[in-house]
Amino acid sequence: MSAINSFGQGDTTRQNQIIKGRPGSLGIIGDTADVKTKTNYGLVLMGGGKDVDEAFKWMIHKSGGGNVVIIRASGTNAYNRYVYRLGNVASVETLKIDTRELANNDTVINIIRNAEMLFIAGGDQSVYMKQWKGTKTADAINYLLGVKDVPVGGTSAGCAILSGVYYSGESRSAVSKEVLSDPYSNQVTLYNNDFLFPPYLADIVTDQHYVARNREGRHVVFMSRMLTDWKILPKGIAADEKTAVCINKKGIATVFGSSKAYFIQTSSAQAPETCLPEQPLTWSHNQKALRVYELAGSSAGNGKFSVKTFKTKKAKGGNWQWWWVKAGELRQTNN
Repeated sequence: MSAINSFGQGDTTRQNQIIKGRPGSLGIIGDTADVKTKTNYGLVLMGGGKDVDEAFKWMIHKSGGGNVVIIRASGTNAYNRYVYRLGNVASVETLKIDTRELANNDTVINIIRNAEMLFIAGGDQSVYMKQWKGTKTADAINYLLGVKDVPVGGTSAGCAILSGVYYSGESRSAVSKEVLSDPYSNQVTLYNNDFLFPPYLADIVTDQHYVARNREGRHVVFMSRMLTDWKILPKGIAADEKTAVCINKKGIATVFGSSKAYFIQTSSAQAPETCLPEQPLTWSHNQKALRVYELAGSSAGNGKFSVKTFKTKKAKGGNWQWWWVKAGELRQTNN
């Protein structure tokens, strides 16, 4: 495969090229042609911080070595060289989609739809929501998620929008201590299945930078609001920094990286005892309100957890915990 030599010298397959007629493109490395490969669906929920090489390699394998597209609303083309060096792919291109006009541009949409692998970079999920929701870009992402059967992933803000229920952060980033004391704080901005629709995640809310930024408490608040306001039996998936949850086509998750991921169950029979404006959250039920599976990552990928069923007996490689909240204070204990 040969790339267009826009520099007029040598092989440019490893150089970042700016190709005319590709709106929003921050450049492409590799073959500029649309290749076709055999792909296999997978979803990567990455917790931010340092990227997890092994998770990208997992996606590259499922892409069949096709065209990789990175999308973002700010930042650079730094992922191009990084991903291209990790495995055998035809190309890597970054699109900066920072207006609704670009998000509805047919050329941009065709680049996304032709991808054999898509990754949503970190940034600000409220910007992604405002610029992409209800546009052809969102339709194209959902096409990859639900029809084309290709690997899709995201880190930090990119991960935040990859669940049916998502936290937008549009007011300001929710702080656990503050929202536990008032679960109806304006920091808690949740949306219900109106943006992206990854398989198995309709009743799940994700969170990122989890342990590093003490976000366990706010994540529990998100779930308390889902159950109280929408009567959704909520589940949670969270990844710490340098950690990625990789979910295969059958809904089985494995964790890559150097920290931990968490899978959180709730019960409709154990709704929060107190979830009201300007009052501390209480969700205790004899200290067994939320059952949580903690799964450490590894370079080879550790453990198994069924995101499709959340059945406790199928979980392997981690340990179970109970979490509960008493008067705005989150507490945790091993099962």
